[in-house]
Amino acid sequence: MSAVETMQVHTGERTAEIQRLSQSVTETSAERGAELLSSYPDATIEAVLATLNPLLLQEILRAFPRARRELILATAAPEYRRQWVRNDTYPEECIGRLMEPALAVCQPEATIGEATERLRSLVARAFITYIFVVDPEERLLGVVAMREMLLGDPDQSLAEIMIRNPFALRPEMDFTDAMKATVTRHFPVYPVIDETGRLVGVLRGQMLFEAQAIELSAQAGTMVGVEKEERLTTPWLRSLKWRHPWLQLNLFTAFIAAAVVGVFEGTIEKIVVLAVFLPVLAGQSGNTGCQALAVTLRGMTLGELHPGRIKMIVGKEAWLGFLNGSLVGITAGLGMMIYATLQATPQSPFVLGAIVCVAMIASCVLSGVFGAVVPLTLKRLGADPATASSIFLTTATDVASMGTFLGLATIFL
Repeated sequence: MSAVETMQVHTGERTAEIQRLSQSVTETSAERGAELLSSYPDATIEAVLATLNPLLLQEILRAFPRARRELILATAAPEYRRQWVRNDTYPEECIGRLMEPALAVCQPEATIGEATERLRSLVARAFITYIFVVDPEERLLGVVAMREMLLGDPDQSLAEIMIRNPFALRPEMDFTDAMKATVTRHFPVYPVIDETGRLVGVLRGQMLFEAQAIELSAQAGTMVGVEKEERLTTPWLRSLKWRHPWLQLNLFTAFIAAAVVGVFEGTIEKIVVLAVFLPVLAGQSGNTGCQALAVTLRGMTLGELHPGRIKMIVGKEAWLGFLNGSLVGITAGLGMMIYATLQATPQSPFVLGAIVCVAMIASCVLSGVFGAVVPLTLKRLGADPATASSIFLTTATDVASMGTFLGLATIFL
């Protein structure tokens, strides 16, 4: 085998190894990804990181000890090293963390021929979509598409063919605002500039939508105390550490609901038929609350929740709770009347049915309000609105439904 063939084999093996490692760290948490990579040379780790979503890249880099992180950064090309360090200065959920280095950067006086020669050395190591034209202070002046390069004269300057004052994003924008700003544009790459107009990086549209998709997919788990970082391949001990505290909290809140039932223990002993319908009310009110919670969280995620809309949202959920509660309350009341008649209870089946109907309406109204108020309250307290919101909501709906139902039965029976 010739030296060239041997080199090609080694290159192919290294590429396959990097792809395999990239796939492995993508399917696990950042901490676990850092553990998987820690035994490999710094250059291999850097090559793997370069293939990842910039957001995951930053999380894995932070998971390494400081000394090892600096060694890994030292092996990266200067433009990548600067970009990775810069990205880490921005808050979480800002697009500054998703930026890639702007490699195809030229001065406005550069000709198409000169820019083409520069691209020849870049396309071998990066996917180039646009040329970004900047002044000596690196302020963005324009963008040149490959089509204009192809159709232009080699002696033309980039200033003649560039799109002036192009659309650009700011690194401080959060994912939601950036999505709203780009949803009608569909550009493959967006320049990112700071407050002075200086080009600080580029953002691929795919990365933005991928980051938002990850955020949305994590929301359902966050509602019940599952950390965003947990994956299918997360070690069981780490999963236990993340999940168990929320289960203890859930147990504590369940005791609160049980205490409410205990207050009315005497009523249940006298009217045993009430116990049959406790799960019915808890289930219906819980589902009503979850519907309101899902819509409210979706509105927060999409940036639809403005201060002036809060009262309207709470009022809407209360009204929907009343309407839905009335409809299901009639059905549940009829069910109670039939069951009480079959059981030949000493209490009036009609009164029992009426109590179930009224309790269903009241609990659905309260559950709708709780479903909107819980995430709003968590957000006002500075917490993630989705964090274990389902646990708090379940407690509130159980207390409301059981307390209302048993309270009415105690008063009227």
